[in-house]
Amino acid sequence: MSWRLLFDALAPAAGQGRLSVLIFHRVRHQTDPLFPGELDAERFETQMRRVSRWFNVLPLPEAVERLRSGTLPARATAISFDDGYADNCTVALPILRRLGLSCTFFVATGFLDGGRMWNDTVIEAVRGAAATELDLDFLDLGRHDIGSLLARRKTIDTLLGRLKYLDMAEREARAAAIAKLSRTNMPDDLMLSSGQVQTLCNAGMTIGAHTVSHPILCSISVEAAREEMRVSKSRLEEITGKPVRLFAYPNGKPGKDYSHAHVSIVREVGFAAAFSTSAGVATRHSDLFQLPRFTPWDRSAWRYALRMAANLRLTEPVTA
Repeated sequence: MSWRLLFDALAPAAGQGRLSVLIFHRVRHQTDPLFPGELDAERFETQMRRVSRWFNVLPLPEAVERLRSGTLPARATAISFDDGYADNCTVALPILRRLGLSCTFFVATGFLDGGRMWNDTVIEAVRGAAATELDLDFLDLGRHDIGSLLARRKTIDTLLGRLKYLDMAEREARAAAIAKLSRTNMPDDLMLSSGQVQTLCNAGMTIGAHTVSHPILCSISVEAAREEMRVSKSRLEEITGKPVRLFAYPNGKPGKDYSHAHVSIVREVGFAAAFSTSAGVATRHSDLFQLPRFTPWDRSAWRYALRMAANLRLTEPVTA
């Protein structure tokens, strides 16, 4: 079957064009036994070879402008990463350059140069705990079996779900308490350095803002949200020496993680477009400040193609 013919029909050119924006977070050197379904270098390269063969991959700033002007090519696609993990530079970048693909990296600036996100603190604490049970009753988080890899993964998923929507300070405090209890040496090299951000930029990649501390915007004040956006934009412009015009909402669920008020702030701060994590494709009629993104995860080529095709049919993403 010619997948390109199918994608041509679903995503024609010009005014009828549809833009798919792919979203990733990490690409590990090798498969992580604790997260075997997540991307490693080999699997990411396989996916990107498919994408480059089936689609016209554009730099995201160009894709946004051509979406706005109604001049998208057929099968238009762009690639993005969120958060700012170091492996975006050390693992993903060489693959992207080898395949001649452009990508936008949305970076949370508060974790640059040795920082760590709260969720990674929880993950690494559970991964490294020597015990077979994790007693978190003192945090009102229950007791958890961690006697096997599967049990540890289940515990991680449970804890992340319980903590995600807590007040930021409380979330950080509980994650730190879990790490202290586990007696695990926490890594300080998971996130990008300022130099690596510059390396991505020098390689022709686009740098976008993703706030400073990656808060759920709906959980903080409007004034704090504005400062998160403004400071992250300014810091990245300082590092790269270039304007930062694109923004990605942390977590990114419309109406739950960000609201219409935050969409307005994105405009006020000076971004040209912003991205959610709502599935679907953007059309000429889409709100440039709530553009959709999605992640195809299937391993086989035909399932991957069908996933991309199904997403191309979602032309009315949920908005805040």
